[in-house]
Parts: sequence; C-alpha cells; structure tokens
Amino acid sequence: MSDAPIVPAVSRAFVLAAGLGKRMRPITATVPKPLVEVAGRALVDHALDRIAEAGITEAVVNVHYLADLMEAHLARRQGPPRITISDERDSLLETGGGVRKALPLLGEGPFLILNSDSFWLEGPRPNLGRLVAAWDPEAMDMLLLVASAATSLGYDGLGDFQMEKDGRLRRRAEREVAPFVYAGVAIVAPAFFAGTPDGPFSLNLLFDRAAARGRLHGLRLDGQWLHVGTPEALQDAEERVRTSATQP
Repeated sequence: MSDAPIVPAVSRAFVLAAGLGKRMRPITATVPKPLVEVAGRALVDHALDRIAEAGITEAVVNVHYLADLMEAHLARRQGPPRITISDERDSLLETGGGVRKALPLLGEGPFLILNSDSFWLEGPRPNLGRLVAAWDPEAMDMLLLVASAATSLGYDGLGDFQMEKDGRLRRRAEREVAPFVYAGVAIVAPAFFAGTPDGPFSLNLLFDRAAARGRLHGLRLDGQWLHVGTPEALQDAEERVRTSATQP
C-alpha cells in the first residue's frame, strides 16, 4: 500500500470578500463585512478555517472596500490555508468578475468559491469536505451548496432552486416557491469561465449557463445555514450559536 498523501480533488479556494456590505450598515461604515464577528471570530476567519479543514491549502481572497483593513487582518492570520490577495481596489467586479480576474492565481484545476459571509452550523459531517467529495466533473459544470429555505435562520425569501433526485438544480420559476437557497459555496473549473464578459458580472450568469446544459448540481447543506445579511440577523445568528453550544 502506498504511503503517498491523498491529494484532494479541489486544492484551491477563492473567497469573495470585496463587497460593500451596505445592508449591514452602520456596522460596515468602518469595518468591512468579512471582518464582522460572529461567535468571537471574523466571518472571513470562519470561512478560511473551514477551507483548511477541508484539506484545501491555497486560498485567494479579493479585496476592495476598506481593503487595507482586510489585508492587515489576513496578514496576521496564522496557519493554513496560504493566502494570496486579488486586489480590486480600482474597480469592484461583482462575484463573477472578481473570480475571473483571479483565475491566473487559481491554477488549472477545479476550485471552491466561498462567500466570506457564508456561515452555518455544521451537521455530523463538515460540509466543505462533503462538497469536494461530491464533485464530479463528468456530470457537472458547477456544484452548489444549497440550504433548506424553510429552516435557514434569517432568510425570508422564496428560495432559489428546485432539486431533482439526481441532484440537478433548476431555477425557481416566477411566482413559484422553491425549497432550496444558495448557501454561498460552489465548485467550478476555470474553463467554465470561457466566454464570460470583461469587467463586472454576477456568478448567476454561470449558474444559468450550467442549468441550461443540465449540468448545475446541488448538495444539501448538512446543518443549519445562518443568513447574516443585516445587523438584526447578526444578533439572531449570535444567539443561535450560543444556543447550539449549550445544547447536549
């Protein structure tokens, strides 16, 4: 039996941390949203900790709003993953444009995309490890982590996706309620960005392209997703974390 280390199917991650965080004001008037703390730790550190736990050793983090604070915080961080900055000070590129700009830093293999404010309570099995294990490039253009809209804390929308038995996702139709919401985590290969526009664009462009090909898949989050979009939702998330910590 070989003693060679097992190389994960996904070894790099891109963390979206450049947004303005307008819905979180007044907190984000002086602090970028990724540095807002939940349970005594910055959101971006929760994200990077989970990336490291999944065996991913390299992370690219984009910065724009209050970029100096973000860079200083990340420079003080100890341990994996190794962090490279993608600087968007000159122009905010939205989610898809930000990833596309960073592609030269992400290598040729599939990589994880993680919103810096994606936060959840884990179930029995860590979700990023589950997502990496479920990635199948033969069947998928993108794999999304999706959460139950009904049980997510702080979410009051109509949902994003319907999911077939084989895991394929389709968009919620107009006037339809869908059971699953995008939890802010995805896996994609760099080649799928071919033909995307220069400048700002949303990852929704790629979601729709993959769905049209029948190759957008989802994995249901094991645990509870906490939507921390507003100061009120942040307080609710803090309380939920405290409650979870005291439950037997």
